[in-house]
Amino acid sequence: MSDLTIRHMRPDEIPLALDWAAAEGWNPGLADATCFGAEDPAGFFIGEFDGQPAAVISCINYGARFAFLGFYIVRPDLRGRGHGLRIWNTAIAHSRPRVIGLDGVVAQQANYRKSGFELAYANVRYGGTVAAPPAPNGDVIALTDVPAATLAADDATVFPAPRAAFLRAWIQAPMHLGRALMRDGRLAGWGVIRPCRSGRKIGPLVADDRATAEIVLAALLAGTGGGEIFFDVPAINRDAIALAHDLGLSPVFETARMYTGAIPQLQLQRIFGVTTFELG
Repeated sequence: MSDLTIRHMRPDEIPLALDWAAAEGWNPGLADATCFGAEDPAGFFIGEFDGQPAAVISCINYGARFAFLGFYIVRPDLRGRGHGLRIWNTAIAHSRPRVIGLDGVVAQQANYRKSGFELAYANVRYGGTVAAPPAPNGDVIALTDVPAATLAADDATVFPAPRAAFLRAWIQAPMHLGRALMRDGRLAGWGVIRPCRSGRKIGPLVADDRATAEIVLAALLAGTGGGEIFFDVPAINRDAIALAHDLGLSPVFETARMYTGAIPQLQLQRIFGVTTFELG
């Protein structure tokens, strides 16, 4: 077992986790560091070896019943020394007895199962270059104009726990663009697009059906000018997969969505784009 000092990350240290994630090819957003600390500032951990960063991880508590684990990275030259297991155990302890979710690389699925995680479904990242479409007609509004209670009620259909602080930060972050479609006085679809180290990511993208998702997506792309985009799709949502293919996007990589305890019952058919693999 390694000699590792583990402590909570300070807010100004969270960008280090983003940099390490970028080096792993995960392509984080440019404003992610600020948003990620909003819901549970104590949920980021750093392990130091010989006074230098050796490992990072996050386990964000969303209320008393649910948490999400991400940023599980050990510095490449220090792998195989037990650092990962120690910081993993610290993060898990931070969130027990909550149900914990994660999006893990498929190759590590067996290891996560040993820690009590069970597979729920796969998520697939699609990417490619698209042209900016015309702005759609209809009742598309800025996401910031949707009442917080309305958004929270809709988000509860696709996420296992309230996350008001995170959503507020996510929607209001600089360079993040959010759009929503109102239909008959109710929220039918909504989404956010944000700039990343490479291109832009769309997430979340939540809609009642594919036609609604296409309208919200068109509004997001019209507002940002098209270009290279990525979004993460639950593999069991066939309409979302078909939408990605019809846009000419290709699979980039796949993750295993896994949970400890009871698998949350969500309306996966409404998830056309996962918010983020790091925080759920």
